[in-house]
Amino acid sequence: MRWLILLLIALAAPAPATPREWVDANRAAIVREYLPLLAIPNVASNSEDIRRNAEHILAMMERRGLAPRLLESEDGSAPPLVYGEWPVPGATRTLVIYAHYDGQPVTPSAWTIAPPFEPALFTGAAAPGQPPIALPGESDAIEDDWRIYARSASDDKAGVMAILAAVDALRAEGGTPGFNLKIVFEGEEEAGSPNLAALLRRHRELLQSDGWIIVDGPAHASGPPQLTLGVRGLSSADLTVYGPVRPLHSGHYGNWAPNPAMMLAELLASMKDETGRVTIAGFYDDVTPLTAVELAAIDAVPPPDAGLMEELGLGAVEGRGATLTDLIHLPSLNVNGLAAADVGENARNVIPSEAMASIDMRLVLGNDPRRQFDRLAAHIRAQGFEVLDRAPAMDERRRFPRIARLTFEGGYPAARTSLDHPLARSVREALGSRPLIVLPSMGGSLPLYLLEQELGAPNVVVALWNHDNNQHAEDENVRLGNLFDGIVAIADIMAME
Repeated sequence: MRWLILLLIALAAPAPATPREWVDANRAAIVREYLPLLAIPNVASNSEDIRRNAEHILAMMERRGLAPRLLESEDGSAPPLVYGEWPVPGATRTLVIYAHYDGQPVTPSAWTIAPPFEPALFTGAAAPGQPPIALPGESDAIEDDWRIYARSASDDKAGVMAILAAVDALRAEGGTPGFNLKIVFEGEEEAGSPNLAALLRRHRELLQSDGWIIVDGPAHASGPPQLTLGVRGLSSADLTVYGPVRPLHSGHYGNWAPNPAMMLAELLASMKDETGRVTIAGFYDDVTPLTAVELAAIDAVPPPDAGLMEELGLGAVEGRGATLTDLIHLPSLNVNGLAAADVGENARNVIPSEAMASIDMRLVLGNDPRRQFDRLAAHIRAQGFEVLDRAPAMDERRRFPRIARLTFEGGYPAARTSLDHPLARSVREALGSRPLIVLPSMGGSLPLYLLEQELGAPNVVVALWNHDNNQHAEDENVRLGNLFDGIVAIADIMAME
């Protein structure tokens, strides 16, 4: 009789929830935990706010029993890595899952949906002036198309939230990771990770692993998540062109005093031809050719161009007929922003004294950040400019007809793991039950070369968030269906053998 009672109790007990079932049953709870994290300002340059984020995430990890700690720099001044772990007895390998908790700078006046650090929930893609909906109750239904608007809602606090929620989903299943799990959250990726190398060296023993899985970036424009085996590098520069030492009346001095805004426009235009190809000498010389396997992977991806042109209102694109997928595997040059006097209602009839541009050059395997910068400087000299690394003195202004100040703002090389690497195969198999885009590289940049340089660790990137998330721009958002699907995807990765 006792065995019968035990059998009846076992049959009556609820079965462990799968990650999908757990996520669907806890959608409101996930959102309610996520919003306070998004409310903490996280611009990478604000050390106090970054520290507040780290402490908040530490508490989230403590609640999950991940034995978290802050991995500090030698003098404690750098944003800490937030570290946690879930060791598994008998596991044959150790993997690190990574996201970053810092974000890009914000211009609050440019945000039209909600202030950047007042996360707001909407029932879909929102329009300016549309009121948000109330915070859902624990049992309220939440639809996939709902969105949260806030800085880092997708890039990359979504990665932080999804990784931690995936831990909950795996535990609800009664499971454990298929490997010793280490979790690392970085606090200055958007600033170029200037302290990451030193942090990795200082904590090398703790961070040793068989590979890193990076959770960052958008899903493919056609919808599926992306598994990318690399990232582009980055070389950033600030460029200033000089005119008169003070702004001049455009009527009194127009056609006589050189206008630095016009000079800068002409200089920037000289850096690309009409098809968008960079004209700087040697710009493409160092590119490591893609392998036949990598080219085949690119060819297998459905071109997103037509749909994106419709969505973005573009009548033409650059690239001489190449697809977006092709072009993200080449180095690029972009003007991030321009400044010269004022425009709109603040415009004045003046010849400005200087004009400035911020430039980023995305790099692929083989490119060196400093070498690309040096090529940019040589191009500017070839256009007749005296190139300085500081503001010109008065005697220099009088001596040189054209002066440009060019400063290297930092950068790092690209990184790429082989498509047939065991780590890549494992993650691909873990995600194999869903549609998946597999690419040699993503278009964005992360300092993943440091993981190989400092730790000898291969790495792959899993990109999950909606492609129209406005990352790095105003009105950044995350579609909740992508967040919930991302949690399940990460739980599947955690469970892989």
